[in-house]
Amino acid sequence: MSVSTGMLSQADLERLVAAGDVDTVIVGFCDMQGRLTGKRVSARLFVEEVAEHGAECCNYLLAVDVDMNTVDGYAMSSWETGYGDMVMTPDFSTLRLLPWLPGTALVMADLFWTDGRPVVAAPRSILNRQIERLAERDLVPYVGTELEFMVFDDGYRDAWAKGYRGLTPASDYNVDYAMLASTRMEPLLRDIRLGMTGAGMYCEGVKGECNLGQQEIAFRFDHARVTCDNHTIYKNGAKEIADKHGKSLTFMAKFDEREGNSCHIHISLRGADGSAVFASDDDPLGMSPMFRSFVAGQLATLRELTLFYAPNINSYKRFVDGSFAPTAIAWGLDNRTCALRVVGHGHSMRMENRAPGGDVNQYLAVAALIAGGLYGIERELELPEPVSGNAYTSGADRLPTTLAEAADLFEKSQVAREAFGDEVVEHYLNNARVELKAFNAAVTDWERIRGFERL
Repeated sequence: MSVSTGMLSQADLERLVAAGDVDTVIVGFCDMQGRLTGKRVSARLFVEEVAEHGAECCNYLLAVDVDMNTVDGYAMSSWETGYGDMVMTPDFSTLRLLPWLPGTALVMADLFWTDGRPVVAAPRSILNRQIERLAERDLVPYVGTELEFMVFDDGYRDAWAKGYRGLTPASDYNVDYAMLASTRMEPLLRDIRLGMTGAGMYCEGVKGECNLGQQEIAFRFDHARVTCDNHTIYKNGAKEIADKHGKSLTFMAKFDEREGNSCHIHISLRGADGSAVFASDDDPLGMSPMFRSFVAGQLATLRELTLFYAPNINSYKRFVDGSFAPTAIAWGLDNRTCALRVVGHGHSMRMENRAPGGDVNQYLAVAALIAGGLYGIERELELPEPVSGNAYTSGADRLPTTLAEAADLFEKSQVAREAFGDEVVEHYLNNARVELKAFNAAVTDWERIRGFERL
């Protein structure tokens, strides 16, 4: 029995429900914006019906903007087709307790249409397909995501009422690796760490980061799907726990003109037998031919797949020279000026993609990493020499600088269409166009400050 670790079997849940210890089960999935979405079900109903048959939800949940407005342009969902249902089908390997919500368990779900077909544009479905492509080669992906966030002493509702202006950061200066100022946040940070541990995650620790109130809580790497599920639960749970403390935290890629929130993603492949297929004793850098082609595939596809690494208008504000966020499409050995950083040895030999920010949809980003790597492996691409100096001034090709540029590259990408399919490509292109249209219609504080009197 695994109740002590937070993870539950179906039988564990049934016993806890019968004993009255669990009264609510959240059936959830990750939406396009990377948010935990779903419904709370009475534990009795879950045991008696939902466990076997799943739970319905409106298909517009994968066809709305960040404000939950219905928008045009999606093939799967519209007024013309009547906004029908999808079925959330529980994946019982994800069933767990949520210690910060009394009497509550959670299970992640895969999405299917009512006729049993998978919803291919769902983020988890997109990742599952790339995992299947690896399995065809007897390869298994292992991933770690490193989310940064900024803590504010204002609660979420106060922050909303202020229009997110004039907020009080939880520290007054750069707290990168600092203990003293970070200790003021420790009651909140400890509750987050213990909560996630109690929800079945392996929390490694926490450290201060450069921006005011900025922190990073790290978790042990795991199978790609497990890591992405945990990422969804952690991101939502951290906000819920902050709310209980009367504080708020943000994973925005770029909250202000200082350092942004990153989400560096580490990825390694292993053989189905657990072998370290990325490592080789015969290579001067310890890299196997497969790993070299995998990284070469990332270099070849990074620009056209950037939409899956940087999905929002704000994502591109992070890409600033000399900021530890990447601008150059280059790789290096433990070189943080490059978009792609190779570290480790043996089983820990891996690649870190430094492009994603805290706003990334992790399922889409990891799917893109796998697709790019397979592109290189299938073509046995040659890896150029690593950048050993400052990649910002290396003359290497650059990442897209706007969402519009990234969307145009994604639309034209044969790699994306072959890996994900036209339906997925068109779905996420529409999402980008919706955001661009909304942003281009908005009048910002920046415009008012520059233009109210002086123009």
